[in-house]
Amino acid sequence: MLTHIHGAKCIGIDAVEVTVEIDIDRGIGIHLVGLADVAVKESLLRTTTALEALGFHIPGKRIVINLAPADLRKNGSGYDLPIAVGIIAASGQRDLPRAGEFILMGELGLDGSVRPIPGALPFAVMARQTGYAGIILPEESALEAAEFQDMQVYGVGGLGDVVRILEGQEDCRDLLIWNTDRCRRLHQARKRRGRADAGVDFADIIGQEGAKRGIEIAAAGGHNVIMVGSPGSGKSSLAKAMAGILPPMTTEEALVTSKIYSVAGKASAQDGLVRIRPFRAPHYSASLPAIIGGGGGDSILPGEVSLAHNGVLFLDEMGQMPKSVLEALRGPVEDRCVSISRLKSKVEFPSSFMLVAASNPCPCGYYGEGDRCICTPTQRQNYLARLSGPMMDRIDIHLWLHPVPADRIMRARKAEPSEAVAERILKARNLQTHRFAGEDMSVNAGMSLKQIERYCPLSEECKSTLESLMLKMGFSMRAYFRMIKVARTIADLEGSPDIRPEHLLEAASYRFLDRQNALNLR
Repeated sequence: MLTHIHGAKCIGIDAVEVTVEIDIDRGIGIHLVGLADVAVKESLLRTTTALEALGFHIPGKRIVINLAPADLRKNGSGYDLPIAVGIIAASGQRDLPRAGEFILMGELGLDGSVRPIPGALPFAVMARQTGYAGIILPEESALEAAEFQDMQVYGVGGLGDVVRILEGQEDCRDLLIWNTDRCRRLHQARKRRGRADAGVDFADIIGQEGAKRGIEIAAAGGHNVIMVGSPGSGKSSLAKAMAGILPPMTTEEALVTSKIYSVAGKASAQDGLVRIRPFRAPHYSASLPAIIGGGGGDSILPGEVSLAHNGVLFLDEMGQMPKSVLEALRGPVEDRCVSISRLKSKVEFPSSFMLVAASNPCPCGYYGEGDRCICTPTQRQNYLARLSGPMMDRIDIHLWLHPVPADRIMRARKAEPSEAVAERILKARNLQTHRFAGEDMSVNAGMSLKQIERYCPLSEECKSTLESLMLKMGFSMRAYFRMIKVARTIADLEGSPDIRPEHLLEAASYRFLDRQNALNLR
């Protein structure tokens, strides 16, 4: 008897359907075909042991299992569940009339329990788009799709639960993921947490008003920023505080970010989509595949640039990172996506993030702080030279931080809290959302040259100011357009419909690393 069970496979952050065909006929042996990797081939032992543990028997006939389409490589342990259900249905041990209505994915334990798998959210999105009645997943994985209440999302704990659902004879509403006790507990916990706690509030950071202003502009327009300063000047604290001033994600942003985390197997145990903007802070010794993404064969996973999508990628001690990694960041920073190519496959992941970098000004870290620096001019120049010109061109805002004097720390008053800053940023972001309605981006930092010409018209006075700045500072053409983007964000924060010369002057003040002999200007 030939039976068809429906599964899925992730390619990038999207899923495609995989049909598991099981035929039982005269003969002997179990044969698995369809470009399966080692994990899939090993599923036969897991599946047969789990079936026997639950009282099912393995037919003493020839069992042929085909994973179609046969020219698409299958990987992972998620095909255990559809293979087991297919053997039960094809052998006639249970009548499963609803087997064709669902996408089934899950790893089986030897006792018949079902374990979580990566990629559950893309599977659920695919099932929804292709018109299936629903999807059956391990309970922990099904939590990722808890918000899709327009279709049936079942979270099961074992193979027995799956058989109950597919037989269609019992009321299985208790297995719908939003009806489970675990989902209710997680939902209540999320409601109690409310707004994400950034850990560091702007009010807790003493001084650094100029740097705070730069961080606010960066958050308002989605701009990349680098902070240069001696140890203890507050670079890491400012970066962490940024998480508390960013606006909440839209549903579309949350869906894409959640799909990335689902594919990477890093989706946290919560109900529904990831609603908190990611804040990724890899160590400066992280490898190229860890930052950009990689893997062998078809097992290509997203890296930190993709895990930071719609959020912040914080690179502390950026000057210490391997040169190959820094140069590889150029593409994702500029293109907002990353393509990973292998001999037999090519995968594209989104990577639209805010880059927040931090670096010391010299090897000892104390240049510009009186006579504490022990480095030679050549050492200082070589140290910052690790941050290549092309990479710095792609960073919109450069900030120089000095440690706050001890006497000022003692007399300091409470600064403006992150909540007040976040309100201004949200207003500026709303202006940009309205301005770019119908475009493929929503923040000023994402504007192309044509969009800059359309949305950032300059008066004659502004053009004269820009021309003067270009001649005096020797800015590149890329820096020219990035100054306009930053000026547009400054105007949005002030509620100004037009860019004014003072906006351009402030934007130019944030590009000191573009100047000749930048260290000698401090």
